[in-house]
Amino acid sequence: MKLPFMKETPLKVPYTTANVIGMLVNRLTNLLEEMAENRPIVVVCVGTDRSTGDSLGPLIGTSLAKYRSQHFTLFGTLENPVHAMNLDDTLLEINRRFHKPFVIGIDACLGQVSSVGSIQVGVGPVRPGAGVNKDLPPVGDIHLTGIVNVGGFMEYFVLQNTRLHLVMKMSEIIAISLFTAIANYAHLSTGVLEQTAAADNI
Repeated sequence: MKLPFMKETPLKVPYTTANVIGMLVNRLTNLLEEMAENRPIVVVCVGTDRSTGDSLGPLIGTSLAKYRSQHFTLFGTLENPVHAMNLDDTLLEINRRFHKPFVIGIDACLGQVSSVGSIQVGVGPVRPGAGVNKDLPPVGDIHLTGIVNVGGFMEYFVLQNTRLHLVMKMSEIIAISLFTAIANYAHLSTGVLEQTAAADNI
């Protein structure tokens, strides 16, 4: 049973939480079931490999690329990052290539000391550059963010001096969770279609 508030209430969970992957997979699968219906799934991992803290997105993209999945299209890896300089062009390309794409926006963000290491899933776009006062277009029908360090003071310096270990661990968890959720959703969608097709033949 899906609770009506599930979609609206963002999930925020520390990456060290027991069963963190299960929690993320469950929430993401529910969101995909409720919102992605028959739309091509596009994952946009925002960030740059020139800053440790801001490399969360490209690291996730690089991990996702290894799966070579047919169930989603990926933008943003360490080799070909999506960042402030090419974000507008990337979004234009997505809307040109896909009809009503369901976009999952992924980015690093800064937060309170108590929230560092938390992974967030929510409805609505991620807002790249907000933590460093850049005005960039919002990305995504839903978003996945990782709080990599403390915000509010010298943001660029803080991002540059974020521990790589934290970013790597969070990227691994987010990548496997998102891939699993999309695979679950694709399987469920195919199952529904197969049942419908079988019913038509009765």
